[in-house]
Amino acid sequence: MNTKYKRFLPLLILAVFVLPFNLQYTSGDYYASEFRDIIITSVDNFNTQLNTLEYTASLYRRGGASVKEMREQLTATRNSFKECEYILEFYYPEHVKAYINGAPLLHPDPLPIDDKVDENYYGMSPAAYKNSMPLDNLEAGHYKTVPTILEPAGLQVLDELLFLDDKPDSDKVYKLAKGVRDSYQVLVTAIKRRAFYYDFEVLEACRLEVVRIMARGITGFDTPGSLNAMEEAACSLQGIEQALQPLLLKTNEGLRNEIEQLFEESISILKKSRSFENFDRLTFIKNYINPLYGKLHEMQTALGIKTDAEMKSYTPSWNAYSDNIFSEDFLNPYYYSLLKKEDDSEELRKLGKQLFYDTRLSKNDKMSCATCHKPELAFTDGYKTSMASLEGKNVLRNSPTLVNSVYADRYFYDLRAYDLEEQAEHVVENHMEFNTSFEEIVSKLNSYPEYKEQFNTVFKNSGTVNRYQFSSALASFVLSLRSFKSDFDLYMQGEKDNLPKDVKAGFNLFMGKAGCATCHYPPTFSGLVPPLFTENESEILGVLKHPDTLMIDTDSGRISNGVIDDNQEIYRNSFKTVTVRNVKLTAPYFHNGAYETLDQVIAFYNEGGASGKGLDYELPYQTLPPDKLELSKKEIKQLIAFLESLTDNPTSFKK
Repeated sequence: MNTKYKRFLPLLILAVFVLPFNLQYTSGDYYASEFRDIIITSVDNFNTQLNTLEYTASLYRRGGASVKEMREQLTATRNSFKECEYILEFYYPEHVKAYINGAPLLHPDPLPIDDKVDENYYGMSPAAYKNSMPLDNLEAGHYKTVPTILEPAGLQVLDELLFLDDKPDSDKVYKLAKGVRDSYQVLVTAIKRRAFYYDFEVLEACRLEVVRIMARGITGFDTPGSLNAMEEAACSLQGIEQALQPLLLKTNEGLRNEIEQLFEESISILKKSRSFENFDRLTFIKNYINPLYGKLHEMQTALGIKTDAEMKSYTPSWNAYSDNIFSEDFLNPYYYSLLKKEDDSEELRKLGKQLFYDTRLSKNDKMSCATCHKPELAFTDGYKTSMASLEGKNVLRNSPTLVNSVYADRYFYDLRAYDLEEQAEHVVENHMEFNTSFEEIVSKLNSYPEYKEQFNTVFKNSGTVNRYQFSSALASFVLSLRSFKSDFDLYMQGEKDNLPKDVKAGFNLFMGKAGCATCHYPPTFSGLVPPLFTENESEILGVLKHPDTLMIDTDSGRISNGVIDDNQEIYRNSFKTVTVRNVKLTAPYFHNGAYETLDQVIAFYNEGGASGKGLDYELPYQTLPPDKLELSKKEIKQLIAFLESLTDNPTSFKK
């Protein structure tokens, strides 16, 4: 490309991807001025608070402001952020996560570029390009280099620093405050440059914020130091209520009144809350948040507003037509698989099920998928680590449940596979498991007349069976192993009138004091991060070789998964956060299967993991907070009662 045109490349890209979409939009209204005024006002308010935060931090650094004043200003700033979080996270989630409100943990640089490159490929230096647009809009493959590890930045880091330290480092406080303020400017510019704010975008942004409040807001995920979760959740609700005014004014009076009443009551309850630990999250979600989510869907239907995925033609992870956060249709399983919904069928699932139980697929004709995934045990096997295909040997890790396992963007404890089909490939080729290859399996299938006939019937051809067909069938069956029919789910869906008191108390502990939900997010209760559900988290817990020892398990986990970008020390001993659904049936626990009971598991967390037991030196990057939870015996009993209420009756999937 001629050098004089390179500076216009970002604008050309914008024209290609934005202008055709704008021209083809014909359904719904976009309320350009109404939405725009509301959004820009809240975005500017946040910018004003960030400026004040930076100024207060500069005073604090010079001794002109107290810790109390810094805390008060951070609270005001965070509340202001929450009022516009819905739209910032919708348009620019990666930028917000990286620079504005990311978790207080070491992390890889989200855009590792070589600042020493001289060539101005984009019409500017690498550093200038990196700061020219929100992270979500950048494409820096030309400048990309080896990922480096960055110190955490953003409002969560400030919250932890200011509220957990009696004398926070003033230089660090100022650096963090200035960093957030500087990183936000590109978002302000981007928001103001937008000509249109479409109704379907704003509505979905608001509904996703409702999910975010439920799954991350009221759990204290965003406020690790202050635990100011309820006040911030109230601000989030106020922000989305204001944003929805143009749509509410167009909604019939009855529905509008119902929605406004839910907003009013929800905000009032949150503002009256004075205790993080004692807040009744179950009642709040059941009676207010979930109904609000459903009523906003009802408004969407009444106004004939289509979904963002429909308007922009992509496969979503979240189903915008769902009306209950805990229903089976809340997430879209086909987002997580190469198998498309239109290619799936009952016949394909039946074929996949047959393959799942067929031992002839393995090298020694003795192992099938069901060998390590038994339906009566929620598709686990009950062993510490699964039996290998070699006599007397075991594989490295415990067998995880396959129920709802499709809801993940990466698979295995070490996250080495990126889809169900790749996961199957690792099992097929592992010499300790199937010890074969896809070529051998496909050859076998073609040699069996009954299989060849079945494949030809399902795929409507008369050719030979191929790898794609085999993978599709197996993926179809595994994808079908999903269930949101536990007692807890039925209660949240309105299909069950009540829950035992211990279960209710256990849920509130899980979502609050015990801190479980800051890693095991509802409704999947796994590490699939809400509200977009497109990223799996892994954690360093410091799991021991045995609960009664002080020896950390030697499995290095994610750092050794073969994925180049994961070869970082911050991923040593890091493992996927798996679901806690069906834990009543899936003992023993953790990747090494060393913990035989839920009491042992909760005792481990209650002590703060390995670091809580004094093993900081051996595990310097533990992500689990080392603080003791101080759960009583009664609370542990209640927590277990809730966990066991997440049992889905997987025996319905029996062969």
